[in-house]
Amino acid sequence: MGNALSDLLETRDWLLADGATGTNLFNMGLASGDAPELWNVDEPEKIRALYRGAVEAGSDLFLTNTFGGNASRLKLHNAQDRVHELNRVGAELGREIADASGRKVVVAGSIGPTGDIMVPMGPLTHQLAVEMFHEQAAGLKAGGADVLWVETISAPEEYKAAAEAAALADMPWCGTMSFDTAGRTMMGVTSAAMAQMVSKLTQQPIAFGANCGVGASDLLRTVLGFVEADSQIPIIAKGNAGIPKYVAGHIHYDGTPELMAEYAVLARDCGARIIGGCCGTMPDHLRAMRAALETRAKGPRPTLNKISEALGGFSSAVDGTETDGSGPAQRPGRAGGRRRKNDA
Repeated sequence: MGNALSDLLETRDWLLADGATGTNLFNMGLASGDAPELWNVDEPEKIRALYRGAVEAGSDLFLTNTFGGNASRLKLHNAQDRVHELNRVGAELGREIADASGRKVVVAGSIGPTGDIMVPMGPLTHQLAVEMFHEQAAGLKAGGADVLWVETISAPEEYKAAAEAAALADMPWCGTMSFDTAGRTMMGVTSAAMAQMVSKLTQQPIAFGANCGVGASDLLRTVLGFVEADSQIPIIAKGNAGIPKYVAGHIHYDGTPELMAEYAVLARDCGARIIGGCCGTMPDHLRAMRAALETRAKGPRPTLNKISEALGGFSSAVDGTETDGSGPAQRPGRAGGRRRKNDA
């Protein structure tokens, strides 16, 4: 059975995803510590503006404002009984904006981590994780989401639970993990390990990849790891707009539209098919990314040196995929020699 995202991937070499949710909502007045998902009901015009900003900037898909819309996260705001409602409305608002765009735009139902630690280190069992993700998925489906978009996952067990929940909801899905600890997720997963895990899932994602993490350079190094694993599943790259810095009481990402345009082209040349931004990425960044992808010809797979020269150095000397303890493996598309330290 076809779906909107697969249909687009069949006809296009690349798709532009959206940018940040939190950064944009904070600029609209969301207070730190508040649940963005409550705005789906309380501030629907601002959520429409969030979605519309991505679409008007050229995004082929955007994520719903439901990242923390599971029972565990909403319990922190005494809203654990509103999971279905908040996810449904978040998707309905997205469906409204996508359908009014005059072109095919995919509504991707965002599903973030539960915030709990999986057993045996923590209290979250596989069954409970599946139940929470399924509850969220059901609301997104009822609201008209085209696809589920699992993101910013660190633990493989939680990723697998989300995949199972997508199957229970009878929904196509995509899934990204966040590689923010020397090329690994917080729970130690490397790009190669993720690719292997995804290949063995019963419910295969339409696409998989990385989001958030440290900076754009690190994320593209992870994308090269996926490519080198020889996965046949389309790859997602959704990197932050530069490096976060604390400026005048606020978190500011230093990535310019020009830098994100370079990142988008390099992501495509690395092998990513779905390219977007994460934290700090605003509509102006997306416009520059779209223009660059449309006007600049596809180039050869970039080396690590080329990536660091264009986007800044890496945050760590290794990415977890080394063949031994002596240093980075020398694989096709990877630069030899010493890697630069992060100069952001």
